[in-house]
Amino acid sequence: MEPTRERAWETLTRYTKSESLLRHALAVEASTAAYARKLDGDEELWRVAALLHDFDYEMHPTLDKHPQDGAPILREEGYPEEVVETVLSHAEHLGLPRDTPLKKALFACDELSGFVHACALVRPTGLEGLEPKSVKKKLKQPSFASGVHREDVYKGAEELGVDLDDHIRTVVEALQPIAAELGLPS
Repeated sequence: MEPTRERAWETLTRYTKSESLLRHALAVEASTAAYARKLDGDEELWRVAALLHDFDYEMHPTLDKHPQDGAPILREEGYPEEVVETVLSHAEHLGLPRDTPLKKALFACDELSGFVHACALVRPTGLEGLEPKSVKKKLKQPSFASGVHREDVYKGAEELGVDLDDHIRTVVEALQPIAAELGLPS
């Protein structure tokens, strides 16, 4: 089975009904796709992995189940092992190596995409004019978007080998074209 974005979206929406989780998947997809273009990756494959990274979260919302209990479902549905391993590697608690550019990009984009989205939600202009300086200031406020693991944001940029400011800029730019889908001013 050739993994396509369309098929991944169908899988995601079959298992995920929460609007916020669907928006998160779209944000991570856009950011990861931006890195596919920068790093000469297979953009369709990278989009598939990004869309599916949390597909099982509503069924398995705890660390003892997510995403490891979702992996057999992806295999059953015929997704390639590269996608399954990438989905598993985004979970820091599993301690799996992130040994490909795709695995590094997904991990780096996961928490930061959510955080940038949260920053944009509290600004009248949304993503427009959102600068790395503002995002980093919010990162230092533990009460803001408290569900975002700050250490994963920093570790993700480091593992990907990019400067945090550049990483934030890449994510902001990647989200701008889908701002309306994310519930932001466009």
